[in-house]
Amino acid sequence: MTLPSQAALATEVAKRRTFAIISHPDAGKTTLTEKLLLCGGAIQMAGTVKARKALRHARSDWMKVEQERGISVTSSVMQFDFLGREVNLLDTPGHEDFSEDTYRTLTAVDSVLMVIDVAKGVEERTDKLMQVCRLRTTPVMTFINKLDREGLEPLDLLNEIEERLGIACAPMMWPIGMAQRFKGCYNLRTNTLHRFTLKDGKRVQEDMPMTGVADPRLDTLLGDDAARFREEVELVTGAAEPFDRDAYLAGRQTPVFFGSAIQNFGVKELLAAFVELAPPPQPRAALERVVDPAEEAFSGFVFKIQANMDKAHRDRIAFLRICSGRFERGMKLRHHRLGRDINVKAATTFMAQERKTVDEAFAGDIVGIHNHGTIKIGDTFTSREPLKFIGIPHFAPDLFRRMRLLNPMKAKALTKGLEQLAEEGAVQMFTPLVGGGYILGAVGALQFEVILARLHDEYGVEGQFEAVSYGTARWIGADDPKILDDFTRRNQGNLAHDGEGKLTYLADSVWSLKRVEEAWPKVRFNATQELA
Repeated sequence: MTLPSQAALATEVAKRRTFAIISHPDAGKTTLTEKLLLCGGAIQMAGTVKARKALRHARSDWMKVEQERGISVTSSVMQFDFLGREVNLLDTPGHEDFSEDTYRTLTAVDSVLMVIDVAKGVEERTDKLMQVCRLRTTPVMTFINKLDREGLEPLDLLNEIEERLGIACAPMMWPIGMAQRFKGCYNLRTNTLHRFTLKDGKRVQEDMPMTGVADPRLDTLLGDDAARFREEVELVTGAAEPFDRDAYLAGRQTPVFFGSAIQNFGVKELLAAFVELAPPPQPRAALERVVDPAEEAFSGFVFKIQANMDKAHRDRIAFLRICSGRFERGMKLRHHRLGRDINVKAATTFMAQERKTVDEAFAGDIVGIHNHGTIKIGDTFTSREPLKFIGIPHFAPDLFRRMRLLNPMKAKALTKGLEQLAEEGAVQMFTPLVGGGYILGAVGALQFEVILARLHDEYGVEGQFEAVSYGTARWIGADDPKILDDFTRRNQGNLAHDGEGKLTYLADSVWSLKRVEEAWPKVRFNATQELA
């Protein structure tokens, strides 16, 4: 394997931009994702787009259940080039029932694009996701969407973002009207009027350079709206702090853009600013040390596993974020949890479920490697040094169901399906110490519906869920093996092994869990754990 020079490697790393899109459901996140791909030339038509050299249609929402319900329930990865930058875009589930997938995806990115509905402002899900971003000091850029509809006043929206999310706003564009009165946006960075006009019966964006907000041409182009526009810009520029890239990179300030994803208005300007301002791949913390992306040695970690992206091959793909160095097709990597080497003959890059074999990739890129059941979320791979990347969470579920198989002849298919779906983190599988069957745990109720649909569509298994009395779970540990053995013997009816074989206490309620914790002070009851 021929390694690039240090300078060439640093140049490739500096070109990468890896980010996730987050929002409350129905804010237009998936629509914006597809329009960003359209701007990047990765697709030719948003929504249903033929991938190169394939007859299948590609969308960021590729599961049948996603298309039927019109929601994202799994993170998807898309890669494209824009203005000389290699962009890795991760579209995350908006629905709170799939928050674990979103949280893990946020560990694999260097920045975030937050989408807000102009009519609804900051919603609960957005608030929770921003808390995760703050914990990781992730830079956040904001796109206020749906300006072609009635909504809140822009100044009120900025105030709401600052008060509820605790982050300063730096407007980079300013809207001129909204809904039927929407005339476009003024780009405060470039002094350009992006006018929303009718052409051949269609709404289009027309870009017109200006000398500044005092340019007299604005009076002709905007008419009666020009005076109000100038007044609002004066207010917002006087009250808001000017854009400070260091503050943005530190997560203290968010650049704010306005537009309409469905009308493809303001998207190109957002993407151009993003690739210029967003950070390249950042250093990553491992147990042993901090890893710099420009190091020559390869390293990366698995943040997601997806089963059956191609149903015809019943495959499982491990999504690996490259943290340092260069990946080359056919290279040998050390799988540190198992302590053995693997030869990666066919890694892939993604366009939703469409994929192609990749010959090389660099820090910041997301590649998929085939998983035959040995790779797990949180696993670290390197070319040399033993490392373990940290910060990949696993949360105790709050909802539980017992799985009942309708056709006993499908028992093996059920076990295989549940094991593979549990690998993805879509659901957690528990095997009780007493009694048979499987108990599934989830963060949100919709996860159970998705599991049933996928078991049917991907594994040919018909099942039903039955209610159980459990209300919460904790992973169990103790320093003294005798105490752990005693606890296990006395509480077998509430104990199970999770998919990793780890002992788990299934409590009837938070109150009953508290009683058990008080009775066993030398036993650890963990609500979260580090994966792998």
